[in-house]
Amino acid sequence: MSYISLDNLKVYQLSRGYSREAWSVYEILNWQMKKVIGDQFIKSADSVGANIAEGYGRFHYLDKVRFYYNARGSLLESRHWLELLKERKLITQEKYNSMLEIYKNLTPGLNGLISSTRKNN
Repeated sequence: MSYISLDNLKVYQLSRGYSREAWSVYEILNWQMKKVIGDQFIKSADSVGANIAEGYGRFHYLDKVRFYYNARGSLLESRHWLELLKERKLITQEKYNSMLEIYKNLTPGLNGLISSTRKNN
């Protein structure tokens, strides 16, 4: 099996795109909304890629999987905040759909990363 660098890992690339989209949402929020909902949203969205990266750099497969599970938890948390942003009309339907599309691709990607890491060790 050949080594794939982190930057070439599809699920990591998706997580970076998700973070970029989340940042574009965060930037347009006013100060109060950043404090009420935006900070939590951007932290959880950014945490997805950070946990994938940290897990990818770990040696033991159980350490890797633990960080991938954390990434999956952060992804679900960010979905919660995304739903609230939409519900409270703080983002457009177009932006919501864009982020939801990335989310829908990230979820099976993370599950696949977890499964393959467990299976190959």
